[in-house]
Amino acid sequence: MDATSDLRVFVRVMDRGNFSQAAKDLGLTPSAVSKLVSRLEDRLGVRLLERSTRRLALTPEGETFLVRARRIVADIEEAEAEVARVRGAPRGKLRINSGTAFGLHQLTLALPDFLARYPEIDIELSITDRLVDLIEEQTDIAVRSGHIPEGPFVQRKLADLQRVICAAPSYLKQRGTPQTAADLQAHDCIVVAGPGLSRWPFKTRAGIDVVSVRPRVITDNAEAALRMALEGGGIVRLSDVIVGDPLQTGKLVPLLTATHHVEPFPLAAIYPTGRNRLPRVAVFIEFLRERFGHAPWRVPEIPAPPV
Repeated sequence: MDATSDLRVFVRVMDRGNFSQAAKDLGLTPSAVSKLVSRLEDRLGVRLLERSTRRLALTPEGETFLVRARRIVADIEEAEAEVARVRGAPRGKLRINSGTAFGLHQLTLALPDFLARYPEIDIELSITDRLVDLIEEQTDIAVRSGHIPEGPFVQRKLADLQRVICAAPSYLKQRGTPQTAADLQAHDCIVVAGPGLSRWPFKTRAGIDVVSVRPRVITDNAEAALRMALEGGGIVRLSDVIVGDPLQTGKLVPLLTATHHVEPFPLAAIYPTGRNRLPRVAVFIEFLRERFGHAPWRVPEIPAPPV
């Protein structure tokens, strides 16, 4: 192997956290991987890793070197992809990150179609609400909603998400259907914890009026709020990307659609500058736009009467 291969091995070891998993990915034995990392250390004249029976830890020199090594490996992959572009179908491993709501309710359902369309692409999917460092964590592309901090990456808007107030038919049969925002005071509401999330906005002649609902349940997890609402536990206000399917199937019923302010917020594909030149990333961006650009989860809007 050459110096470039040693870099790839070192980066893969740190991505996987141990020699054994890296060896499986690379088609080598753990001892061969360990020797290649040792050879890299010998060439550099510094120790990059502190080895123990339980884990690997980077030395200060190793931390500095890993940052540069990731960039070099990524640049090499981009260069190889440019050459491969003329050879045929996109190929290689595509590393994707997504927030929980979109990832669980939309993306995972669509990925089998993408894999069938591009049989030479493999996927490594991370689903978390933690904002990841795309470069540090070697992520090709992320799909995120809401405000995205500025950084060395490109954002391409896919669609707008909206909030929806809704409840299960079983709850409405038992407690009645609210006709005005003020009626919510007499209902059990399920609120996702967060600043202002128990204050629901409504359109009036004078502008936006905020109503403080009475939370019967407060949870820090939108999935938990959805499950409780589906079981008739109360009224929720969630993103339509989460409640779209149960609304379309009638398991949840939209409420106060004429006056509720949906607070649209963007859903975007985010990737490091230049990463879209990789064929596997380029085709995935187009797939996202094709599949989600028209917000397929959204129930057709009911025309609102004059306020």
